[in-house]
Amino acid sequence: MVALQLSGPAPVNLQAKFSILELAHSSRKHLTTLSSLSLPSLFISNSQQPRHPISSFPPVNQSVAAIVFGDGSESRLYPLTKRRSEGAIPIGAKYRIVDAVISNCINSNINKIYALTQYNSTSLNSHLSRAYTGLGLGKDGFVEVIAAYQSLEDQGWFQGTADAIRRCLWVLEEYQVSEFLVLRGHHLYRMDYQKLVDAHRRSQADITIAALNSTRDQDPGFGTLKVNSLNEVAEFHVKSEREPMIVPSVQSAQASNDNSYRKLSSMGIYLVNRDVMTKLLNEYFPQANEFGTEVVPGAISTGMKVQAYAFDGYWEDMRSIAAFYQANMECIKGLNMGYKSVFFLRGRLGIAPIMASH
Repeated sequence: MVALQLSGPAPVNLQAKFSILELAHSSRKHLTTLSSLSLPSLFISNSQQPRHPISSFPPVNQSVAAIVFGDGSESRLYPLTKRRSEGAIPIGAKYRIVDAVISNCINSNINKIYALTQYNSTSLNSHLSRAYTGLGLGKDGFVEVIAAYQSLEDQGWFQGTADAIRRCLWVLEEYQVSEFLVLRGHHLYRMDYQKLVDAHRRSQADITIAALNSTRDQDPGFGTLKVNSLNEVAEFHVKSEREPMIVPSVQSAQASNDNSYRKLSSMGIYLVNRDVMTKLLNEYFPQANEFGTEVVPGAISTGMKVQAYAFDGYWEDMRSIAAFYQANMECIKGLNMGYKSVFFLRGRLGIAPIMASH
């Protein structure tokens, strides 16, 4: 696996602070800005009220940390990924795909963002440092790049998403957050993560998986969820390049004969309780390499409470050249992505977003 080796095991710390640019639609001089997606309708769990009300939790900027992966080692976007990871691919003129995910975090008031990078990471690391350094993100807010590293204990590179999180827990646990939000850096969508966090806490879940309301072909490894009327995950069908793996929970026998269960497509977005993350990676599955295909199915099989959070908005996983081309065309034409107000970020380089005129 190709990786960027640092001179020492310490991560690159990029303190990032952001200013949010809002567009006045009536002015033509702002035609060089990218309009943001209208907020999607969301379905949240209807499970019983938690023992501790949501109001008792600290705000998300104090209690949630995001973990963003650059991706790219098994990309279908080659040759676009010949010299860069998927998250670093330009889109919408001066943006990178990863900017959409980071913008979601900022707009959701999540200001502790870790970017775990490895494959062809030079371009992505450079972009994150040059675009986001020196801007304001509130107290204790940051974007920190943790590039793949070797140490005396671990002399190999990251073997997958689970392995990367496990090896970086010593950094990720620096702040006393309640949950970790695991994100892929090559997806294009607009989501209010605060609503996802509220649903997760309201249902008292160990893990909450964001999912699309309709099943569709997508990334191998994301899979299909079978959920009940309370959005509890009963079965998890993991897609792979070979044979699909079905991981049932204790309810799966009932689920197979119950028409009240419905299928959702995983988006590869996971909200995980801090203590659950540590137990899964260090105690239950210390040899697991991939979070989506090994750790999450394993959590279901052990009886942990795994919830689904259904999402109805625009979402593109950018897993083909055709999908990437279509997303760019939709940016230009203003089709279906529907950016009605602009919430994209500018750094010291003066990165100006673009907007398609309607």
